[in-house]
Amino acid sequence: MYLSSEWFKEWFNSPYYHQLYFERDEKEAAQLISHLLGKLQLKPGSRLIDVGCGRGRHARILAGKGFDVTGIDIAPDSIAFAKQFEQEQLHFYLHDMRRPCWINYFDCAFNFFTSFGFFKTKREHHDAIRTIAQSLQRDGLFVLDYINTVYTEAHLIPDTQKKVGDTVFYLTKWADETHFFKRIRIEDPAVPSPLTYTERIEKFTLNDFTDMFALHGLRVKDVYGDYSLNAYDEDQSPRLLIIASRDEMI
Repeated sequence: MYLSSEWFKEWFNSPYYHQLYFERDEKEAAQLISHLLGKLQLKPGSRLIDVGCGRGRHARILAGKGFDVTGIDIAPDSIAFAKQFEQEQLHFYLHDMRRPCWINYFDCAFNFFTSFGFFKTKREHHDAIRTIAQSLQRDGLFVLDYINTVYTEAHLIPDTQKKVGDTVFYLTKWADETHFFKRIRIEDPAVPSPLTYTERIEKFTLNDFTDMFALHGLRVKDVYGDYSLNAYDEDQSPRLLIIASRDEMI
């Protein structure tokens, strides 16, 4: 199977990506942020960065809580959409998380909804973690929201479909030793022929992230297993939410 190493650039920039995943009640995002802020105890006016912000769904909620929020994403159309919501304490930039940006600036970084794990090489993933770590002040916090790979593999449903408006998404999922794959076939009456995208997400575990973080001066503090922040269980938890702190200036 051929899969472009930069498949995410096209797929994340497609309106169908947002239609498939984000045409949903905003309560889930708001509740997650409420739970997280209760744990993080950030000071009013803290500087936050949403890495892989998409159209700014989570960033807007954070800004509404009184924080100074920056969102970055690799998808031009998503950033163009998000910019309509910019204000004094909310800004969006087109930026690749693998490349350095702000240094020793933010109090907390967020990476929501598995906006990670899609690069081709380990080095690229390390580059992204390094960028995030370097953007934080000492004792700054990093919140990573990822799939729980053990749970995901055990509950993999090979074929499903979802209808959103007049558009039908046919989803085919599978896995190999190192990655999860999802083929998305899209049938939209408004376009002449079906469209197909394929996602690839690396099977990173808690131990993988712990090791990767440590190399870049990040120490895992807390781990949760769902958006209500219940305890993480490798076999039972649908998500892997990690809170880490930057303990070293690098």
